[in-house]
Amino acid sequence: MARKKSPDQTKKRTNPEGIMGLHAEVVEQPITDTLEINYMPYAMSVIISRAIPEIDGFKPSHRKLLYTMYQMKLLSAGRTKSANVVGATMKLNPHGDGAIYETMVRLSRGYGALLHPPVDSKGNFGKVYSRDMAYAASRYTEVKLDGICEELFRDIDKNVVDFVPNYDGTLTEPILLPTTFPNILVSANMGIAVGMASNLCGFNLAEVCQATIARIKDPQADLLETLKAPDFPTGGQLLYDRKELESIYRTGRGSFKVRAKWRYLKAENLIEIYEIPYTTTAEAILDKVAELIKSGKVREVADMRDETDLSGLKLAIDLKRGTDPDKLMQKLFRATPLQDSFACNFNILVDGMPKVMGVGEILDRWTEWRSGCVRRAAQHTLEQKQDKLHLLKGLGAILLDIDKAIAIIRNTEQDNLVVPNLMEGFGLDKIQAEYVADLRLRNINKEYILRRTAETEQLEKDIADLTDLIAKPARIRREIIKQLQAVAKKYGEDRRTEIVLLEQLAEEAPETEEIPATPIHLFLSKQGYFKKISPQSLRMSGEQKYKEGDGPAFHWETTTAAELLFFTNRQQCYKAFAYTFDDSKASVLGDYLPAKLEMDEGETILWAGLAGDYTGTLLFFFENGKVARVPLSAYQTVTRRKKLTGAYSDKSPLKDVLFLPEGTEEEIVLYSTEGRALLFQTDGIPVKATRSSQGVQVMTLKKSYKAEHALPLAQTKIVNRSRYRARSLPAAGALVKAEDQGDTQMSLL
Repeated sequence: MARKKSPDQTKKRTNPEGIMGLHAEVVEQPITDTLEINYMPYAMSVIISRAIPEIDGFKPSHRKLLYTMYQMKLLSAGRTKSANVVGATMKLNPHGDGAIYETMVRLSRGYGALLHPPVDSKGNFGKVYSRDMAYAASRYTEVKLDGICEELFRDIDKNVVDFVPNYDGTLTEPILLPTTFPNILVSANMGIAVGMASNLCGFNLAEVCQATIARIKDPQADLLETLKAPDFPTGGQLLYDRKELESIYRTGRGSFKVRAKWRYLKAENLIEIYEIPYTTTAEAILDKVAELIKSGKVREVADMRDETDLSGLKLAIDLKRGTDPDKLMQKLFRATPLQDSFACNFNILVDGMPKVMGVGEILDRWTEWRSGCVRRAAQHTLEQKQDKLHLLKGLGAILLDIDKAIAIIRNTEQDNLVVPNLMEGFGLDKIQAEYVADLRLRNINKEYILRRTAETEQLEKDIADLTDLIAKPARIRREIIKQLQAVAKKYGEDRRTEIVLLEQLAEEAPETEEIPATPIHLFLSKQGYFKKISPQSLRMSGEQKYKEGDGPAFHWETTTAAELLFFTNRQQCYKAFAYTFDDSKASVLGDYLPAKLEMDEGETILWAGLAGDYTGTLLFFFENGKVARVPLSAYQTVTRRKKLTGAYSDKSPLKDVLFLPEGTEEEIVLYSTEGRALLFQTDGIPVKATRSSQGVQVMTLKKSYKAEHALPLAQTKIVNRSRYRARSLPAAGALVKAEDQGDTQMSLL
C-alpha cells in the first residue's frame, strides 16, 4: 500500500472505465518509495531470518528443527519417523513440510554434508556427492539427535540464551543455541540472501578447538599453526597455498583448490576415483569427461562409469593401452571438476547485522558470546543455590526449638495464621515460613533437619565460587577452555581432507599435453588488444584494425603451442598459451587482454614476449637508472600458474624490458629525459637469480631527470658511437646530437 503523499508529490490519474468497467482512481507511487515500502522489508527478512547463519553456526530453519527434536526428547530416546519431526517442527517453522524435510536431510549423517552432523539418521537420505541420488520420503526414514547435540544444548534450561515467541505466539524458541564449541567454523554453510551471500567452509573440530584455545590465550597467535586448513566430509586433497589461506583467515574472503583422490589399478588398467571435491558431484564429473571424449580432447579413456555402492563413492575410468595414468589425471584435473575451487565468503549475522569476518575475528566474537552464556549459566545456578540456602537457613532456625514450632502449628486455630505465627515465633520471612509449614509430619525430627542443614556449608562455598566466577572474565575464559578441551577429546576426529603442499606437486608428472604446433601470427596493440591470426587469413585480409589512438606494439611469428609472458605495471607476470586464444582476423580488434587474463582493475601491460624454452635473460630498465638482469627460467613453473606476483622490483617504476637469447650479449642504448644517451655492453650487468632484484646502477641522473627507454644499438640511428659508449658504469652518458637522433621504438608506456 502506498504512503500518503503531499499534493505536490503525488499524481492522480482518473480511469473513467476503471477495472471491469468500474470507476477507479489510480495513485502513482515513485519507484524509490516502492522499494522502501515493499521490497526492503522482504530483503531484510531474507538476510536476517532465513539465509545468513548466525554465530552459533545455524540458520533459523536449522535451529527450529533441532530445538523441536530436543523438545521431543530425541537426544536420549530412540529414533522416530522423520515425518513426526517434520510435523512437530511446523509449530515453529511455517514454511511447509518439504522445506523442513530438506533441511533435515542436509543435517543428517546419511547425507554426509557436514563433518559432525547433528541428526543421526536411518534410511536413504541421498548423498552430498550425488546430484541424482534422491532421498526417501519422510515416512520411510527415521531420525534422532546425535550425541554431539549435548554440546549444542548444554545448559539451555539455565537461561543461557534468550527465547522469543514463535510465529503465532503459542510457543517460545531460542534465538541461538548455546554451542560449547565454534560450530560456525565446523559446519559448512551456504546462503544466498538479497544483495549478499554467505559461504563458509568446514574445519576440523579438534583443530578449531585448539585454535580457539590458542586465540584466547594469545590474541596474536598464528592460527595456521593450529587451524591448518579447511576440512571437508567428502575428503579429497587441498592444494595448500599459505599466502592465500592467510588472506582468507584475515579477511574472510578468497578461494582455494580441492581435488579428487585416485588410485591406479595396474592389473585392470583402470583408475579409481574414491574422493571428490566438496563443491561438485559424481554426475557433473561424468558429464564433463563424456563431453571431452566426444569432442576429441581426451583420447586416452576407453570408458568411464559410476560404481558407487554401499561402501562409498567410486568412479572407474578404463584406460586405453599405453596410457600414462599420471598424465591423464593431470589433464582431467585441469579440464573437469575433479579439481575445483571453493570460494570463501565468511558473512555471518552478529547482533542482527551481517558482517564478513576473518577466522580470528569470528573466534573473538564467538568467545565473547560464549562468555555471556557461561556467565548466564553461572548466574542461574547461583540464584538457585541462594534460594536453597535461604530455605535451609529458615529450616535451621527451627532446629533450636522443634517443640516450639510444633506448638505454634498445633495451637494456631486458623490455617491462614500458621505462616504468620511461624514468622513471628522464629523471625522467618514468608518464603522460609511457607517452606517450614509445608514439611511433612514425619520430617519434623532432629535427624532430618540436621541432614538438610548440613548442606548449608557446601552451598555457601558454591555461592562464593560462583560469585567469583561471574566477576572474573579470566575464570570464565578458563571455563570455556576446559569445555573446548573436553569437546575435542570426546568428539575430535582425524582430518578427512589431505593437505598437499604446492611444492609437492612439482614432483608429479609435468602438466604437459601435446598441442599441434600450427604456424600463427600474434599481434598485441599498445592498449592491450591481442590477435591470433593464421598465415592464410593474414594474406587475405587488409591492414590491421585498431581503436582510435591505438597502434601496434608487438608482433610474433610462432605456433599455437607458444607460451607468452605478459608483464604489468603491478609487478605481476601473467602466463598464457597461444592455443587458448580464439582465432581472429586483421579486421577486428581482438581479445582485450586485461579482461581475458583477469587482471586487477587499473592494471596494464608493459611488456610481452615468448617464453620459448625459458632460456636467456630479461633486462629490466627502471626509472632511477638501474638495470636488473634476471634469467627467464625464474618465471618457469611446474604447476602452470597463470599469475606470478613479485615479477620484478617495485622500488622504481619500470620503463622498458629487453630479452637477450642465451649465450648472446648486446650493446644497449639507454635514453634519459634530459636528452642523454648511454651506450653500454650487457655483459657488465650481473645476472640475479631473484626476480625482485633492484639491479645495478647503470646511468647516473640529475635530480629532475629520469631514465626513459632502452633500445639495442642496432635499432638506433646513432652514428658517432664512441661519443656515448661508457668506459665504466655507472655513467651519465652524453647529450644526443641531431645526427644521432632517429625514430624510437613504440612503447606501451
